[in-house]
Amino acid sequence: MPKMKTHKGTKARVKITGRGKVVAMRSGKRHLNYKKSGKRIRQGRVTLVIAKPEADRIKRLLPYE
Repeated sequence: MPKMKTHKGTKARVKITGRGKVVAMRSGKRHLNYKKSGKRIRQGRVTLVIAKPEADRIKRLLPYE
């Protein structure tokens, strides 16, 4: 059976921690920031731990990570 391919779009957006959690940055910081408050932009810096059902789907896209 051939090797599975890693989904590169997912790999660029999420990271799997040492304990197997899936973390990602918050969305909504790329453009149109002039209308967003500084507080809102600062709160976007935090990483989110992805919920278990979503994390299971994401891990399937990253078989070797």
